[in-house]
Amino acid sequence: MTTDVHVRDLRYFAAVAEELHFTRAAERLYVSQPALSKQIRVLERQLGAELFRREPRGVTLTEAGTALLPYARRVLADWTEGATAVRAAQAARRGTLVIGMSTSPGRGGLLPAIRSRFTAAHPEALPRLRQLDWHDPTAGLADGTADVAYVWLPLPDADRYAWATVAEEPRLVALPDTHPLAARAEVDFADLTDEPFLALPPEAGVLRDFWLALDERRALQERLGPAGGTAGPPRIGAEIAGTEETYEALAAGLGICLVATGNAPLITLGGVTTRPVRGLSPSRYALAWRREDEGRPLVRGYVEACRQVIARG
Repeated sequence: MTTDVHVRDLRYFAAVAEELHFTRAAERLYVSQPALSKQIRVLERQLGAELFRREPRGVTLTEAGTALLPYARRVLADWTEGATAVRAAQAARRGTLVIGMSTSPGRGGLLPAIRSRFTAAHPEALPRLRQLDWHDPTAGLADGTADVAYVWLPLPDADRYAWATVAEEPRLVALPDTHPLAARAEVDFADLTDEPFLALPPEAGVLRDFWLALDERRALQERLGPAGGTAGPPRIGAEIAGTEETYEALAAGLGICLVATGNAPLITLGGVTTRPVRGLSPSRYALAWRREDEGRPLVRGYVEACRQVIARG
């Protein structure tokens, strides 16, 4: 007895066993009845056992057929599941591009413009957005859950990544409408150093430092000198990990924070305002990717689409 049986043969056998009628089974399988009967006989010869008793009004399973049926169904189910897994793996490898972000790019329809250009060049691709909170400043690049990501610079472990700057924007200060500094048209950074600040989670590392303006604090301290006062470490009023948390903390008066100009509309929803700040470097928003992935066609294609949109303004 040979065991070199095709999945097709088991599918034919299962259909006849369930219909107990060759003509109905053939219709279900979209094959001719003679071809189905011939293939069942081939299977019986391979197994060395009769699987069906042919009778005038149909067929019945023999003991051998009854014994084989649950195993045939199991093999067919496993094969279907395996084939589905293969297709999913191929689709995931070839067709899906995961785009991480912690803050929506916004900025004049930037994201739809890049998506449109990317999908025109790669119609088989499936771009999928993945929103993360501010605990991960790489928006999924570090742990591999994103292929490209919209991030704020600087990035931790920056040597791992390459990026294209999407926007360079002044940093504003966000504060409650009732704050004394809200009455000014513009604020000096020196006037903010004693205020409680809202801070990103410690996991954000160098990005937390940037939004607390630690470089500007150190530079101010050097200018002031030992006798000129202090611009020491920031006071932390609360930690924030998302836009809604930021707005709620500002509205509750827990502290102030720095915000990019393009993100100001996300938190000035009522009771919160923003003001320009003198003495701060600008923020930089970028599309980033892992250097090791620069050769991947979809990563390369999305980066190119982003650069084209940026070049067109």
